[in-house]
Amino acid sequence: MRKEYDTYIFDLDGTLLDTLTDLAASCNYALQQHGMPQRTIDEVRQFVGNGVKKLMERAIPDGLANAQFNAVYQCFRQHYLEHGLDHTSPYPGVLQMLAELKRRKKNIAVVSNKFYKATQELCRHFFDQYVEVTIGEREGISKKPAPDTVLEALAQLGVTAENAVYIGDSDVDVATAKNCNMPCISVLWGFRDKDFLLRSGATTLIRTPEELVV
Repeated sequence: MRKEYDTYIFDLDGTLLDTLTDLAASCNYALQQHGMPQRTIDEVRQFVGNGVKKLMERAIPDGLANAQFNAVYQCFRQHYLEHGLDHTSPYPGVLQMLAELKRRKKNIAVVSNKFYKATQELCRHFFDQYVEVTIGEREGISKKPAPDTVLEALAQLGVTAENAVYIGDSDVDVATAKNCNMPCISVLWGFRDKDFLLRSGATTLIRTPEELVV
């Protein structure tokens, strides 16, 4: 029997939602519009995890030093806001897992490094009946792996980190949980593989969403 917690804080991309195809499409659209080389799905998979600005910094030749960086980044943001739902969907078993947590009256929040508006829209579209608090990247608050956004989510839920767990798919998520003094459950269906997660300090791994509620 897996330990039950009172509060479940989830990462979004690679944990609840498979967003990779849409992120790659918007990335490549912005690159193409500015005459830059395209990136493969696998490259984009490695670029995500630290927010979309860092994604584009990694995708654009010379990153922030590129004179066109801001124009390409804004092009990406606009395209993604319009096309972020084209291919994105919850991973198999995610909705059933969230429904079971809700049935058990657990506190549920999503904390993402994705920019605020997109995080809000995706969670409203897919998880409105399950997720009570949604936090995305915004000005004035440090993004993961800093603990700030997770602590903000706990405050909005009206709970403490006691008997709370953080669930994510990346090294950023492992570090975030550690910085919040919370246990971390790492998922194996997301953007990083088992060996990478173990090298990053992951201690508890699950292969399917169902394992969270058995």
